[in-house]
Amino acid sequence: MFDKETLKNDLQALVAKVTFTKADGSIREMKCTLKPSLLPEVKLVEAHVPRKQNDDVLAVWDLDNSAWRSFRIDSITNVEYI
Repeated sequence: MFDKETLKNDLQALVAKVTFTKADGSIREMKCTLKPSLLPEVKLVEAHVPRKQNDDVLAVWDLDNSAWRSFRIDSITNVEYI
């Protein structure tokens, strides 16, 4: 079992290859991070409506696809820091 806060803190400083099971049952490996120097520039939008926080899901920056992606914490099978 992986802890969301620990993983989030680690990804703010490191890059990881996270392996998880997608909703359709397939296995996915994603090279991701939350390291500020690797994230895209934030553009402010005037009419931004904040989303409801989901404690079961972690949003990360997918380095291979240059896009935000998310996965369920309970679907993670492995985390390898690279």
